[in-house]
Parts: sequence; C-alpha cells; structure tokens
Amino acid sequence: MRYIRYFFLGALALVLISVALANRELVNLQLLPTGLSDLLGIQHQISLPLFIVIFGGVIAGLLVGFVWEWLREHKHRAEAARKGTEVRQLQRELKRTQKERDKDKDEVLAILDQAS
Repeated sequence: MRYIRYFFLGALALVLISVALANRELVNLQLLPTGLSDLLGIQHQISLPLFIVIFGGVIAGLLVGFVWEWLREHKHRAEAARKGTEVRQLQRELKRTQKERDKDKDEVLAILDQAS
C-alpha cells in the first residue's frame, strides 16, 4: 500500500511539474473589471506566471470547500458534543445509583453485581 501511495504522489508531482513548465508565460491579473476600475479609480493589476494562477485557484477552491463543509457540519458536531455530555452525565448517575444500591451489601457481593 505504501508503494501505491508513493507511485501516486510521484505521478501527481510529474503532472504538476509538466503543467507548470507548459504555462510559464506571464498573465496580468486585475482586481476589478476595466469599466468598474475606471469608475472607482482603483486600477490594481499584477503580472504572474499562469501556472501560479492555476495552482492558486485550485488551492483557493479547496480552502473554500473545506470551510464550507466545516460550517455545514457544525450541527452534527454540536449534536455529538451534546450526546457526549449526556452520556457522561448518565454514567455518573449510574455509578451513584449503584453505590446507593450496594451500600448495605457485603463488599464481595457488590463487586460481583458490578461485574455482571
């Protein structure tokens, strides 16, 4: 299994390197569309190699997806935390009830009752 993972990572590295080498030309990225930037007076642009733009877009998409999924699963995490708290409370209550039940019994019989 380890070799399959190494093979996959090596193949992925080769693909990423070939994409980077094939897309080295510079592109201009603008903050706003031309009409809107003329209207607002904000004309900010930067020149980057195309492969950085591609990889940056992929990374930004992954981050947005991770954050979106984390927010979507909040209700499930909250429910799990609430149930965990309830389980701990019920376990404490069970121990307290067993101690009350076994306080008049012989110590050996109380241990045998707890084991079953």
